[in-house]
Amino acid sequence: MTTVQKSMRIPKEMVEGIQVIAQERNKDFSTVTKELLEIAIKMHRCPGIVFSEGIHGWRSRIAGTGIEVWEVIAAYKSVGESFERLKTTFHWLSEPQLRVALGYYRAYPEEIGDLMAQNESWTQQSIYEKYPFLAGSSA
Repeated sequence: MTTVQKSMRIPKEMVEGIQVIAQERNKDFSTVTKELLEIAIKMHRCPGIVFSEGIHGWRSRIAGTGIEVWEVIAAYKSVGESFERLKTTFHWLSEPQLRVALGYYRAYPEEIGDLMAQNESWTQQSIYEKYPFLAGSSA
């Protein structure tokens, strides 16, 4: 992505808030500001999507749920991209919640595709290598 340098005036309280976040995450001010602006733009483009930060960065979720967008899209693909079957799979979600996940995927297919590929790459062996305590005791 091409970057452009811009100058802007930001309220002191906002600068202080960004600095706190940057310190907590051991990142520089510009990186955190860019991340927050990117999230704001995505939320503006896709109302009903929120973000939470985890160990692997910011993740898109359906507002009011703990469900990540990639999980809905993976299920959608597994049911042959049938919206009716998706509604059955996630029967507790409303139609607008499912549609916003599909809309987010259409807007950001690479992001969601990368998360689905990451999830599909896990094997029992790779899980045990990364998290040996899950393998249990062989004694």
